[in-house]
Amino acid sequence: MAGARHRSDPALTLVLQHKTIGLLGGSFNPAHAAHRRISLHARAALGLDEVWWLVSPGNVLKPVEGMAPLAARVVSAKRMARCAPIRVSAIEAELGTRYTVDTLAQLQRRFPRFRFVWLMGADNLAQFHRWRDWRAIARSMPIAVIARPGYDSKAMASPAMAWLRRWRRRLGQDRPGYGRLGVRRDTPALYQLRFDPDPMSATALRAADPDWHRRIPAYPARDMLTFRPVRSGTARSLRRKGRS
Repeated sequence: MAGARHRSDPALTLVLQHKTIGLLGGSFNPAHAAHRRISLHARAALGLDEVWWLVSPGNVLKPVEGMAPLAARVVSAKRMARCAPIRVSAIEAELGTRYTVDTLAQLQRRFPRFRFVWLMGADNLAQFHRWRDWRAIARSMPIAVIARPGYDSKAMASPAMAWLRRWRRRLGQDRPGYGRLGVRRDTPALYQLRFDPDPMSATALRAADPDWHRRIPAYPARDMLTFRPVRSGTARSLRRKGRS
């Protein structure tokens, strides 16, 4: 109709942009200030446009007991990410991917204009060799490792670090893994981020308040990537994958 206004599709607008994105995966059970702090530090250190928090439906490397429903964890993450360049998504549940390596491949196909950097804590690097096709993850995008109290020595001595050590890169020359014109260099590429670690943990928060998720409103959370309501459910019913 002549003169009619058409609202742009937010998902289409997202796809058409060119950005460098940091991906931080986890249970976010619950999300806390340390998640926000390390994300903002990583964004500044790596020159990222945004950080995406990928809230996992379930993690085979973590016990189901004590895992809050997915929708509650997404709401927790969105509250913690408020007013920051952070998008919270449960897109893994929609994609139906079983392993992280498959999730990352799907994201690269869905957002071909974006450049991704995988963010992980030193605790995850210590067990990275247990993840499915972890070398394929390292070859698919740069990896930035964030210090975690009590895990740095284990991470440095891990089988994954023994393999990744030869591809360590220095910060400050350009965006991680990309040339000045945005052309990706060869991966693997490993960046180690050095800033004051935050001792806060979701484990300690759950121990102090095991029923935190029961105070989350019942209305569905809206995914910040797909813009669809996040399907609720228990960790047991949603558990299909993990950081392995």
